[in-house]
Amino acid sequence: MLIAAVSEDGSWSGPGWLRSVHPDGTPAEEPTPVADLAAAIATREATDHPRWLWAATTDAYPALLRAGVRAARCHDVELTEALLSGHAGRWGEPRSLAAALARLTGVPVPPDPPVRVPEPPGQLQDTLFGPAHGISGSSPHTAVLAVAGASSATPGYVALNALTRVYADQHRRITAIDRAGRLAAADRTAAFVGRPGGFALLVAAESAGALVGAEMGHTGMPWRADVHDRILRELLGPPQPVGPPRRLSELTAEVNAAFGTRGLHLDSPAEVLKAFARAGIEVPNTRAWVLRQVEHPAVPPLLEYKELYRIWTAHGWSWLDSWVSEGRFRPEYVPGGVVSGRWAARGGGALQVPKVVRGAVIADPGWTFVIADAGQLEPRVLAAVSGDDRLAAAGVADDLYAALAADSFAGDRPKAKVALLGAMYGQTGGAAIPALAVLRKHYPTAFEYVEAAARTGEAGGLVRSWLGRTCPPSSTAWRDAGLDPPEESGSAEVPQGGASGRARGRFTRNFVIQATAAEWALVLLATLRTALEGLQAEIVIFVHDEVGVHCPKEEAEQVAEAVRRSAVRAGELLFGNTAVRFPLEVAIAECYTDAK
Repeated sequence: MLIAAVSEDGSWSGPGWLRSVHPDGTPAEEPTPVADLAAAIATREATDHPRWLWAATTDAYPALLRAGVRAARCHDVELTEALLSGHAGRWGEPRSLAAALARLTGVPVPPDPPVRVPEPPGQLQDTLFGPAHGISGSSPHTAVLAVAGASSATPGYVALNALTRVYADQHRRITAIDRAGRLAAADRTAAFVGRPGGFALLVAAESAGALVGAEMGHTGMPWRADVHDRILRELLGPPQPVGPPRRLSELTAEVNAAFGTRGLHLDSPAEVLKAFARAGIEVPNTRAWVLRQVEHPAVPPLLEYKELYRIWTAHGWSWLDSWVSEGRFRPEYVPGGVVSGRWAARGGGALQVPKVVRGAVIADPGWTFVIADAGQLEPRVLAAVSGDDRLAAAGVADDLYAALAADSFAGDRPKAKVALLGAMYGQTGGAAIPALAVLRKHYPTAFEYVEAAARTGEAGGLVRSWLGRTCPPSSTAWRDAGLDPPEESGSAEVPQGGASGRARGRFTRNFVIQATAAEWALVLLATLRTALEGLQAEIVIFVHDEVGVHCPKEEAEQVAEAVRRSAVRAGELLFGNTAVRFPLEVAIAECYTDAK
């Protein structure tokens, strides 16, 4: 059963509207007004177990969670509209309910409202706990009313009709995409890449991820402020009333002495590059992996400074005071926040917490963490999507690189790793050259899979993930796109989007792999969420291909087994009967860092 839900005033605890809808979007009943929308949703959740249809999970679900209401399933119109627009080659178009309705009715498309940046718990404003739109004097349905041209009608009623109409159109488009995929898969001459009928699975997983993200933000990550403070003091020395802590000042002095300078600002890349140039050393940038290749006495203290400065500015005492409240860190997660489908976060840098600072992530008394990390995920994805039987055979092993080395690289695991990462990230020089030649010879199907994606990108074309997420029409910087090449790939070249066809090719060759890896992780997360129903366990960590569950100690083994089963199920849902395994390293620990 599908039930459309609209809040009249945006609070989700006041008046609203409900309407049962058939799977194809046809209304199954007349709209029903309710005085307490959260209570009505809780009742229908308990009795009917529906899939909720709403405009945006980020607007609806946090408010429902604060009212004590949890939803099992939903269809998020905004996230779905973004996926559909991207698939049609219109990546980045406005995706709100009003924008979707405008495109459907042929009227001018309004821009999406500005993104609300969450404020730290220590600086809470009324808007954080009020209606998600937080705009005084405006209705949450203002944009929809303007498009619908029905300002005299009850706003919630108009929005409900718009919601069901847009959903029906989305269902039609999803069905057409999956039908075309099945037909192409049945035609052996068609150049089809992807899972037949996978787009509906992508939409469902994206919506489920939005529920998990809201629940994680509501629950919060356990965080010990006293331990965090101790870590900072051990690394940096005590905080100073003015200026940086003692250790940063000491390292600044060491670097200046090594260069024979005074007053060099180490947080200024331009000044550091000039200092190296004066020393007769040309370096392209000040990234850590570049500096590690430079022999100069300034390098060790400079690298330490860079690491500690980042901790001090991004996760130091100011961060601790702002973001940790009542033993919890509660950021706002953004499912599908980068082009590859990986998550982003607003506020607090939740996805970039340094490993050393994670020592403050300590379970509550009587509780523990179950941390699961998918090892070698992207190479395994390449083996599964390419259909390369020989690479798939290596993907059966716990250590894919070791199996690859034994099969084709005379036991040289580092060489096998460089070859596979180089193929996925477009490294064509240095030590990768002979390794890539071996890969091309022994695993031609897998090699051609990423090469074809690169050729498509170089020609200005679009590529898609296994389930149908589509890359943008032109790449931004890899870092902005969430497609950073790992340092072990050996790539000394970080391409900028749009700079050349080759840069575009490197972008698309990795997109087809990393976006599919993100889909596997998202399906794992959604499957695990269902498997944990009935337990006290709560998902509190999700970073790319790592998931962490906070649970009572007596539930730990049960949770660990649920995680393993969910990983297997995710592989089956995406890739069917593949020989490739997706093993997880699962650890049970009371501190996050002890699980690594």
